[in-house]
Amino acid sequence: MTTQPPRARSTILNRDTNETKIQLSLNLDGGPLKDQDPTTSNPRPNDSSTSDAKLHATQASTSQYIDIDSGIGFLDHMLHALAKHAGWSVRLRCRGDLHIDDHHTSEDTFLALGSAFKTALGPITGLARFGFAYCPLDESLSRAVIDLSNRPFSIVDLGLKREKIGDLSTEMLPHCLMSFAQAAGVTLHIDCLRGENDHHRAESAFKALAVAIRMATQRVVGREGEVPSTKGVL
Repeated sequence: MTTQPPRARSTILNRDTNETKIQLSLNLDGGPLKDQDPTTSNPRPNDSSTSDAKLHATQASTSQYIDIDSGIGFLDHMLHALAKHAGWSVRLRCRGDLHIDDHHTSEDTFLALGSAFKTALGPITGLARFGFAYCPLDESLSRAVIDLSNRPFSIVDLGLKREKIGDLSTEMLPHCLMSFAQAAGVTLHIDCLRGENDHHRAESAFKALAVAIRMATQRVVGREGEVPSTKGVL
């Protein structure tokens, strides 16, 4: 009997509104992206946006390709950390109405990411379902717990004090995480337990979320096709 390889958990999403235009390619298991030449770690040669890639949020290895440009540097930094430690490959471009403020760009980016996550993940069968992690960054320590519940809910408490980190309003960081939970259909609890530096507090939270997601989305050997719920459906 031939064993079928697991389904590729990847997707491409384009989200256009009057406020933002987003192009997103996501592979939850790393490796090549759908719009990427599998023989190279770089985008296809006809990718006209390659020249304006922000190198601070670009990283390629044998297992992952990450290339993020939302137009907001600190948001890119958080997305980079999330993708790296979740084990994703991701390519994201967002062009938003930053002449107004950072709200639409950051919110829509995470709504798009959540939608892509939900699509790429597919049916919640044969998966761990629950994930949790503690991640430190120097003096800061954050905890993240996720449930692939198909019931959007989130509580996020980062305890940030500054008005902005770089060009990103700190009030948008919890809002982004809540937007991700809403679009992804997950239950999410994220708390920064301690820390003095807001950059460290935020980054430790995103890293904790990444590790929790990696745990929750793991395929469980021997439970292929099983729904991890007493209800029999998620």
